[in-house]
Amino acid sequence: MVWSFVYLAVCRLVQLVALVCRSERSKELEILVLRHELAILRRQPRRARLRPVDRAILAALARALPQSAWTSLSVSPATLLRWHRQLVRRRWTYPHRPGRPPLDRSVQALVVRLGRENPG
Repeated sequence: MVWSFVYLAVCRLVQLVALVCRSERSKELEILVLRHELAILRRQPRRARLRPVDRAILAALARALPQSAWTSLSVSPATLLRWHRQLVRRRWTYPHRPGRPPLDRSVQALVVRLGRENPG
């Protein structure tokens, strides 16, 4: 019991030293992230359901935070990367057919006719 208290006190002291060394901008961004997460959690009666807007805000603010502050987020970095992959997948929905697109029948017939008329 005593050792766990000593360990917790040492951990908090190290975190305090790291917090003092961080810039004001970094601290303000972390406060914004935590306030937004708190608003999300307060709005939910049970497990938090994140809307796309919430995901975008968390991802953008997490991008601006230093990686050492990512531990305070309610989502893991792997979750942020998964959200980004899903966003890219939804955004780029072009057909994945390699090669040249097919020609119209009229253009094909014209090319064949020109080839027959000019064998040289």
